[in-house]
Amino acid sequence: MRYASLSLDLDNQWSYMKTHGDAGWQSHPSYLDIMVPRILGFLAGRKLTITFFVVGQDAALEKNHAAIAAIAAAGHEIGNHSFRHEPWLHLYTPAELDEELRRAEDAIEAVTGVRPRGFRGPGFSLSEGTLETLSRRGYDYDATVFPNLLNPLARAYLFSTSKLTDEEKAQRSALFGTWKDAFRPVRPFQWRLSGGNLLEIPVTTLPMFKVPMHLSYLIYLAKFSRAAARAYLRFALGICRMTGTQPSMLLHPLDFMGAEDCPPLAFFPGMDVARERKLEIVAELFDILAAGRELVTLGEHARRAGAAREALPTLTPVFPT
Repeated sequence: MRYASLSLDLDNQWSYMKTHGDAGWQSHPSYLDIMVPRILGFLAGRKLTITFFVVGQDAALEKNHAAIAAIAAAGHEIGNHSFRHEPWLHLYTPAELDEELRRAEDAIEAVTGVRPRGFRGPGFSLSEGTLETLSRRGYDYDATVFPNLLNPLARAYLFSTSKLTDEEKAQRSALFGTWKDAFRPVRPFQWRLSGGNLLEIPVTTLPMFKVPMHLSYLIYLAKFSRAAARAYLRFALGICRMTGTQPSMLLHPLDFMGAEDCPPLAFFPGMDVARERKLEIVAELFDILAAGRELVTLGEHARRAGAAREALPTLTPVFPT
């Protein structure tokens, strides 16, 4: 049977503000207490269990404990999304990487009782050092690779809407990924590392065309034409079926939020859509995704892909300096 995995990067209000260079993020404003129950209710109504990549800093703050604990209590897989959510993680030293992952693991485990075994880098930030650290710390898989030809355009859009300094833009120069990332595989593969191989489950983009098909992109398209968004998703899933690709679909909290929910994030594409309309769009897209397809966690996706490990391509990690 065909399947698709679902994972949600639990990026909080402060992490978007931080990446965008907005003042006030240091107080860690949060929408988790409102947003998490809404998302959990949506998933429970469809009897779905997915993967949530949690930011360690959020888990370390008491005001977020109830929301994050509720995710684990509902049976969802818990992954590591770094501690400080800095999309320039690839610039960290080995010691800084080790400390960043450890702090996140400790904070997340203290709230959920779960030690994360999967990782996704903030802003799709990835490096050989990060992969080696994940391998050394015993992770089952990484899910950071985003082979998307539009990555540089997304970065340029964010820069154009921000007040980032030249130094901050340089720091974020690999935000969302580079052109080189677009040429990485769409389907699962292994990284060849000094301590052994590490499984990679890329965020699925349209096979062959390497353009996005994740929920935020589809919602933005639906803002102009819901029919076009539905047709695009059906076309993308058809190409996945033709190429034997089991999709790994990416979600974000903003996919479940309307313009009235968080005005400071109005710069984000799709955040000018009213909440009820956006939730209707999301429900339509979920129905298309679920048609004739089992929806699973990213950990289950990794388990199934890893069962045929000897048949997976193996890549040597090479990243721009």
